[in-house]
Amino acid sequence: MGNARGILTRLRRRLLAAGAGACLMAGLSAMSLPAMAQVGPIVVESQAIGRFDASGNNRLGVLEFKGGLVLSSSSQDFGGISGLSIAPDGAGFLAITDRGNWLSGTIRQSGDAPIGMTGVTLTPMLGPNGRTLASQGSGDAESLTRSPEGYVVGVERRHGIWLFPGDQPLTARGELIVPGGVFKALGANEGVEALLVPPPGSPYALIAVGEVDAGDPTSLPGFLFSPLRGGGLAGTFTIQRTDEFAATDMALADDGRVYLLERRYDMLRGVAMRIRRFALADIVPGARLAGEVLIEANRLASIDNMEAIAVHRGIAGEVILTLISDNNFSLLQRTVLLRFAVLR
Repeated sequence: MGNARGILTRLRRRLLAAGAGACLMAGLSAMSLPAMAQVGPIVVESQAIGRFDASGNNRLGVLEFKGGLVLSSSSQDFGGISGLSIAPDGAGFLAITDRGNWLSGTIRQSGDAPIGMTGVTLTPMLGPNGRTLASQGSGDAESLTRSPEGYVVGVERRHGIWLFPGDQPLTARGELIVPGGVFKALGANEGVEALLVPPPGSPYALIAVGEVDAGDPTSLPGFLFSPLRGGGLAGTFTIQRTDEFAATDMALADDGRVYLLERRYDMLRGVAMRIRRFALADIVPGARLAGEVLIEANRLASIDNMEAIAVHRGIAGEVILTLISDNNFSLLQRTVLLRFAVLR
């Protein structure tokens, strides 16, 4: 969730001072509703996004917009999506939420375009003692990636990285594999937002990126770990930060290129998103990466607080990027799913 919660809190205070209406304030307050523990199957409704921006052009530099959805549900626990994993066919998905839940189901597709969701289920993430992570103060899940040993999840506020071993994460009990002390320099609400596991043969078992660097506004902090279980910090790197964008997620394609999703929000300009790309081979101790900007979009486009990105191969073989926004459980924000094909 990162800085979005804090920004909205400040916005709420300003609106109160300006005498904003009670209905608007009710929307902002919805983000702080307690978790309702409404787990199990839920119905997710979708509304198609016909065009990405006012131009109506589907070709956006090296990306092609394949379609999008605005998602909603009567479940008060639907939303807060901050990490995503997509099956090779682009249909099956696993996501994590800020309330410590797994969100799983199937994306219905027409070609590469998303047209709806089905079979959606909310399941609480479990700790090593069988109790939910949320009940133990570790429910603010912000990053997700898959490894040969299971699914890896980054949690903020009570910083740490957890492994859910095996291929059944909904029933697996998490193991804390990187304790929070490694991330003590990160802000409480600015923890590990992006994770990826390199392929076998890499010198590093896990790569993590924090939302921002509290001590350096020009950098995004990166961490290298090896091995996955019981591994220590093997090095650090940085990603150049510009125009106040913060990291929200990243994903690794099978061609060795990393796609970094970033978000910016301020009172004057509103929300914006950016996707950068760089080579996995460039991530080494001491590196400072800049990468290639593939797209930058502001509030005039069909975006929201974009926090999750995943990759798979489309029907024609292109890399497909699937993005989802975190609505912060607010009535003023939306859960938006977007898809782009990478054309080169």
